[in-house]
Amino acid sequence: MTETNPTLDIDIVVPCYNEQDTLAAHVRRLHTFCRTSLAHTWRITIADNASTDDTARIADDLAAMLDGVHAVHLPEKGRGRALKAVWGASDARVLVYVDEDLSTDLAALEPLVAPLLSGHSDLAIGTRLAGSSRVVRGGKREFISRSYNLLLRTTMGVSFSDAQCGFKAITRQAAEHVLPLCEDDAWFFDTELLVIAEHAGLRVHEVPVDWVDDVNSSVDIASTATEDLKGMWRVSRGLATGRIPVAPVYEAIGRQPFTTPHVGIVGQVLRFGAIGVVSTIAFAVLYALFRPAIGAQTADFLALLVTAIGNTALNRRFTFGVRGRSGAGRHHVQGLVVFGIAWAITSGSLVVLHATAPGSSHGAEIAVLTGANLLATLVRFVLFKAWVFRTRRRPEIIRAGTTPAAEATTEALPVTDAATRTAPTTR
Repeated sequence: MTETNPTLDIDIVVPCYNEQDTLAAHVRRLHTFCRTSLAHTWRITIADNASTDDTARIADDLAAMLDGVHAVHLPEKGRGRALKAVWGASDARVLVYVDEDLSTDLAALEPLVAPLLSGHSDLAIGTRLAGSSRVVRGGKREFISRSYNLLLRTTMGVSFSDAQCGFKAITRQAAEHVLPLCEDDAWFFDTELLVIAEHAGLRVHEVPVDWVDDVNSSVDIASTATEDLKGMWRVSRGLATGRIPVAPVYEAIGRQPFTTPHVGIVGQVLRFGAIGVVSTIAFAVLYALFRPAIGAQTADFLALLVTAIGNTALNRRFTFGVRGRSGAGRHHVQGLVVFGIAWAITSGSLVVLHATAPGSSHGAEIAVLTGANLLATLVRFVLFKAWVFRTRRRPEIIRAGTTPAAEATTEALPVTDAATRTAPTTR
């Protein structure tokens, strides 16, 4: 793709798709800034994502006319795909990407890359949500952005403030370890990269930026939001099950001390609620199947038993972040005790129904039991958090010659954010 240059400090990638009207002006502007303002060696790489207009030819012309500008042509669309391809092949010490529209003020570029070149941090992001950022955009986009990032922090245990600002950098060493773990090839790539990096104990530096919304943006907000939610579920599941192996990344380059990033109470409630909804639906279906053959009370018991076991397993892994087999038997025994309390609530509701309305229909029984099961779900959350999966504190000891990862157990222990967010750099 490009000639080998082991002294190259920064490779600035500009992903683009059908940008024939603006590409030349924006790349020239970026080139002028780099030539006059950057103190490091640099390269600009235009990553053409299978454009169908004149973008590819313009990119080649710019590469021929401007020193330090290169063009790469990819056969398929996707910002994530482009960044994985170009970053993965780059020989620069720090890998950057900026949106083609240059919505972010380029004056933030030097503060973005400085902590990575010095070795202080592993990734750096521009944030439009810091108090000192100056942002011009519509209320709708502002609301969506803040809601999305709040959802990330409360459900995925991360601390960075702005996942989707098109102004990011990563060290080549971090990229070599994290990029192979990122599956998304489109817009969710940014979020996936940051979530995996923070869960692997890498340090994320944030730079407040000045940012002006591109009114001609072609991003479909509705479809992008849908794909983001799907991506969040996939990555959450991958981290919880160990399918996304962040431990080897931490062992290679993670910052110390390392503990699994914490999912706060709001995130726990949201995850527990989602699992509770699934459990309630499963309970209603199982009860409807069992009731004609074995009677109301027995059907209630069996349906609740099956869903309680599944509920405990799902909450153990996804809500409270307990991995591995250690303590699983004890957790399930305690979960059965909790199940007994929940069964008393639901069976008691049947007793009350039959006493107050003899001969009630099966539909009425299901309705009453569904409501009682929702109450039992709330009781389960309190007991799970306060008893079954309660935090067990112990002093953190890091022995010479070992890493905190080697000392960590798979039981539910006190946890903190894995990535240390540095104080924002201001201009």
